[in-house]
Amino acid sequence: MAKGQTTVSDFAVAPRRSRAAERAATPADSATNPAEPSTETRNADPSQEPAPLGTEGDKPAIPLIAPTQEARRERATTRALQREDSRVRLRDLKRARDRESKHYVNCPLDYDTKMRLQKAALENDVKMTVIMKAAIDQFLKDNGY
Repeated sequence: MAKGQTTVSDFAVAPRRSRAAERAATPADSATNPAEPSTETRNADPSQEPAPLGTEGDKPAIPLIAPTQEARRERATTRALQREDSRVRLRDLKRARDRESKHYVNCPLDYDTKMRLQKAALENDVKMTVIMKAAIDQFLKDNGY
């Protein structure tokens, strides 16, 4: 491929859209109106192009969504309740985690005991910590603790 022989004009470039048209066009609008002509056919004849918003007299632009005061209040209440429920659930989770937090105990084992523990864990398909926890629990129960 030879360098310096391609120019910007060799590539197709789409025309810029105005900001008013970007606000008016939404993905829902294009999906519900498939009969709308493509950008190429719209730009081919500028006389058929719709006028930008706000240029028709002194009429204010109509917002796409105009919820009533009651709808806004209801939505705000719903969101507040959801946030409150989330906050309560998070607090409960933190309390449960604190209640069931793990307290580690380090104990040195001689080589033979460690190998026996490892073999028992492997043969019974359980973790060594489970065996040690059960052994400690059994010892404490036998001695009245």
